[in-house]
Parts: sequence; C-alpha cells; structure tokens
Amino acid sequence: MAQFTRDGVRLHYIEEGAGEPAFVFVHGWCCDHTFFEPQFEHFKSSHRVVALDLRGCGGSDRPSDGYDIPTLTDDVAALCRELGLSRPVVLGHSLGGMIGIELAARHPSLTGAVVAVDPGPIDALPQVREVFEALIAQLEGPDSDAARKAYVESLFIPSDDAQRRRRIVETMCAVPWPIAVAVLRGVVSWNGVGAFLTAKAPMLVLRSKTGGSNDPARLLALRSDIQIGVTIGSGHFNQLEVPEQVTPMIERFVHKMRA
Repeated sequence: MAQFTRDGVRLHYIEEGAGEPAFVFVHGWCCDHTFFEPQFEHFKSSHRVVALDLRGCGGSDRPSDGYDIPTLTDDVAALCRELGLSRPVVLGHSLGGMIGIELAARHPSLTGAVVAVDPGPIDALPQVREVFEALIAQLEGPDSDAARKAYVESLFIPSDDAQRRRRIVETMCAVPWPIAVAVLRGVVSWNGVGAFLTAKAPMLVLRSKTGGSNDPARLLALRSDIQIGVTIGSGHFNQLEVPEQVTPMIERFVHKMRA
C-alpha cells in the first residue's frame, strides 16, 4: 500500500488502473479499504481506482482526534489533491456514503459524482439519533465488546455468506473502542440534510434490505434529482454480498451521467 501524510497523520491507500473518471472508494465505520474489493477489481480495467483506509482503520494512523465527518472528509479531499484526481466518482459505503455527500458539499470542485451505498442516516430522525446515542452508551459501558459485536451482527440477514460475515465482524470489532465511539459521535452530530442539499454533484443512493434509516420518499422530497436503487437478498454489506447487483447499477449510473 502507498501512503501520504495530512497534518501529521499517515493515511494508507491503494491505487490501480487508468481512465477517467477516476473512482475513489471510501469504506464504512470500523472497516477498511478491502470493503469495496469487487468494485475495485471490476473498474480497475477501465478506470483509475483508489481505495483508502480512513484514519483509525486498516493501515492508517490512529490519532486521538479528527473522527468527525468534516475532518474525515477533508482527509479524502487531501488524498484527491495529492493524487491529482480530476472530479472523481466517490463511492462510499455506510459512513463512507455520508463522507461522499459531505465531500460534494464541502469540496464541490473535487467531486464529479457520489455513489452512496447503503449510507448512514442522512435525514436523521429523532428515533434514529436515539439508536446511535444508545449504542454509544453501550460501547462506553462494561460490555463494550459484546455490544459492538451485537450491533454489527444486526447488519446482516440470515442468507448472507457466513464466512464473509465472520471476517466483517472480526474486522469491525478490531478498531479500538475510543475510535469507534468518536466516529459515532461524529455521525450523530453531522448535519446530513445541510450537506445533502448543498451537494450538487450527481448522486446515486443504493439501499439494502436493512437500510431503513434513509426513506426514499424523504430523500426525494429533499432532492428530486437523485437516483435511488435497492438491492435484494443482502444485508448492509450489499457491495460485497451481491456485487452482481451493485456493480452494474454503478456502471449504468456513471454511463448515464457522462452521456
């Protein structure tokens, strides 16, 4: 893996392929760059593709702060500038989808389009915030490890691949709990509606069976120009579980965007 440094924090990434537009893959909470592997492998034959480990995850540094969504977003923006990427398609899963939307709002000249794959709550209703605040309280309690494992397990459906499920749970439970909590606090404090309305880049939102926090009707009422797709037969990690559904929808979206 390659690395670059932003404000003293080393961030690891991988890069392959050639061709425009470039694709930048941003993983979710407590995950790493491998969580978009099927799409990375598919698109590298015709596009420049980059996937990073967010601070606190994978091979990147684990500083004591900087886990709010604007700072994580500025890390991604710094990577785009470091690599000279010209208006890439930013593909984010879960937390990464929120970061993609924030990037389009904060750095519009850097963002060509956003694909938010089962993103975290954009229009966070009070009951959704309560769920995250309760999870934060559990992660700060004596049964933190069990609480995190239970939450991650809730993101799957019974038909999801068992071996993949074990790997995901193991990866997501390995990030130190102070970092996991700090990122969740950033999720709760994020002004998702403000970013969603400010972002002008073309946007595709791909929901899964478990992605109940972003009601399509509410999103379309805020921005009627977005595209929304839904996968079947998969839990939250649909980009890994059903890439045969997710990857063609991304491909079609990018093709239509450029037409």
